[in-house]
Amino acid sequence: MRSHPLTFVTIAALLLWAGMVVGISFIEAPVKFTAPGITLALGLGIGRLVFGVMNKVELVLCTVALLGLFFNHGTRKEWTLLGLLTGILLLQTFWLLPVLDVRTLAVIAGNTAPGSNLHYLYIGLEVLKLGLLVTSAAIVHNTTIKAKNSGLLFE
Repeated sequence: MRSHPLTFVTIAALLLWAGMVVGISFIEAPVKFTAPGITLALGLGIGRLVFGVMNKVELVLCTVALLGLFFNHGTRKEWTLLGLLTGILLLQTFWLLPVLDVRTLAVIAGNTAPGSNLHYLYIGLEVLKLGLLVTSAAIVHNTTIKAKNSGLLFE
């Protein structure tokens, strides 16, 4: 049996998370460097703080989505998508963000950081994560509609 309120909470967590990725990773991050008076070091310092907070909020939203699926009897497809999202988030949290943070702190301190493609990897993972978030929300919605049509939904 699927629950309409649990579906709502799960989809809300996924779409709020998607909105954060768009707003912070794809709008705020590049735009802040175009503001008058923002130096590279200042922009990186702001970005370091913003992405640190965003990552913590992402962990909360991921947990909400996981609990929503657990209590709402998620399908294999839903679990697979959320498993991929969780894997990406954990990779970013425990490996990629700390490595990028070391580079950021070096630049803020006035040092020249060696070249790296890790920033491009982060952007690629954000694009993938956004696609998975929107797809996951759509599949949770469609699965609940199917459950409703077959009498397996309780309100």
